[in-house]
Amino acid sequence: MNKAITDGILFTPAPFSAGLSQWSSGDGVAGSDSYANVGNAAFVPADQDFGGCLELTKTSATQKLSYKGQTPILPGCYLRVTARVKAVAGALPKVRIAAFAAGPGGAAIAGVVTAGAEVQIPTYGQVVEVSAIVGTGARGGVTMEWGRSAIYGHFGIDLTGQTGGTVRVDDIEIEDVTGIFVPDMMGTVDVRDFGAAGDGVTDDTAAFQAADAAAGGRTVVVPSGTFFLNSDLTMQNHVRFEGRLSMPTARVLSLAQDFHLVAYIDAFGDEVLAFKKAWQCLNNASDHESLDLCGRRINVSEPIDMAAAVPNRTEYAQRSVIWNGQFYVENGSDWDDTVVTSQAFYSVSSPYKLSNVANVANIPVGSLVTAAGVGREVYVRSKNVATQEIELSQPLYDAAGTQIYTFRRFKYVLDFSGFEKISKLIISDIEFNCSARASCILMAPAGLTFQVCDCVFGDPKDRAISSHGQGCQGMLVDRNQFLSPESNIAAQDRKTIALNTNGNDVKIRDNRITQHRHFAVIGGSSNLFAGNHWFQGDATGQGVRLGGLIITQSNCRNSIVGN
Repeated sequence: MNKAITDGILFTPAPFSAGLSQWSSGDGVAGSDSYANVGNAAFVPADQDFGGCLELTKTSATQKLSYKGQTPILPGCYLRVTARVKAVAGALPKVRIAAFAAGPGGAAIAGVVTAGAEVQIPTYGQVVEVSAIVGTGARGGVTMEWGRSAIYGHFGIDLTGQTGGTVRVDDIEIEDVTGIFVPDMMGTVDVRDFGAAGDGVTDDTAAFQAADAAAGGRTVVVPSGTFFLNSDLTMQNHVRFEGRLSMPTARVLSLAQDFHLVAYIDAFGDEVLAFKKAWQCLNNASDHESLDLCGRRINVSEPIDMAAAVPNRTEYAQRSVIWNGQFYVENGSDWDDTVVTSQAFYSVSSPYKLSNVANVANIPVGSLVTAAGVGREVYVRSKNVATQEIELSQPLYDAAGTQIYTFRRFKYVLDFSGFEKISKLIISDIEFNCSARASCILMAPAGLTFQVCDCVFGDPKDRAISSHGQGCQGMLVDRNQFLSPESNIAAQDRKTIALNTNGNDVKIRDNRITQHRHFAVIGGSSNLFAGNHWFQGDATGQGVRLGGLIITQSNCRNSIVGN
């Protein structure tokens, strides 16, 4: 890229032969003194080394020579300022490139470098060349990094050291050297050129926004470093990550052209964090309806709290899809069940409530409830610590009065229980490889038409899919495999259950289920079971027979066909 060629921008200052009124003995800003008609400066028309040049006598500690013209500073454009100087009489000074950095309104930009390295003129008649590179971004070799607020500069030289010497200065040159830093600028835009620091501390959001706005279909490059983004960010162009992003949990990253897991892994480095940030975007960006995991395996060492990853939402009702990948459960204590025992009172007049619950604050929502007369697959839907009450997913069977209950909280790979309501979510073509260490999915307490299709639930520790409320209303479970880790255990000793429901209108079709304690424990009514194939047997002679499909409600109006 060369703006002098492509846009016709003139960077090089006017020659000294055009008059010295354009050259300042100050910073070059409007109103500063010029070298026209002063005693220590004159134009020399014919120097043997320079041709026309300026002869200048150093009369102050820092003798400035600054062009009054405004040289534009453009994001992504790098300028090299070059001066050639020789001493002709008197003391031998030092020389350096110097500049005035102008921001909005022409005000000086504070805290930026405005001078290059000093070079000592060693002897009379020897031409010394000094140069410095200026630009908006932090690049190797850039002497003066001015950031995104820079608008223009006044450029020239400083003479420092002893006074009294006389030098001659060739016409100062300013050239566009962007190609040194970005050889393929026509295809990419680098966030550093728009002020991104990449130090993990500075908020680089504005630089990313500016780079994306300037890209115009080109790829935005995020180079090596850690780039902190403290605001929501949407990138409309393709992004190539060589460095990594750091964002607060609540901040959303939307990659409009690259919305898939691999792009988020490239952005954040950690695959679980990448999945959380992509899921967060799916819940906040209406232009995405599905998250493609790109066939990647995500190693998980603890439950993924899906609600905590989207702290700005308590419910979600647009159709969305998570598909095409694998979750592999690594060993660790974070998968251990949380078990709490507590005394509570139950009354048939309040069939969905436990009251006077001791230690209620320590009982996790989503826990399985067990005790005499409880029934099968009853869960804690919600709790009220102030009133010491627990809301249940189902009425209890024969548990009136006060007794001790056990609350067992399984740990799930995908835990949606922190949401109030999730509807129209589809989980498709996902393999859960649990290795008997974790359960798979805990649904939200409310919602409609949750759909699980074409998935493999491999060796869940306790449950594959659990509903602790009405999030299973209208649920669709199609063409999945539920593979038990307990195939070598006698049926009566097994504990795993593929799924349970509490709501109505559930469709469970064309699934294959192997040797769990039960395939499904079904509450609610008007459900359909079609084309499923489940295996309940074991190799034990005279073994106990257990039901594959358990229906907990009378007059349920279920259809069971072709299984």
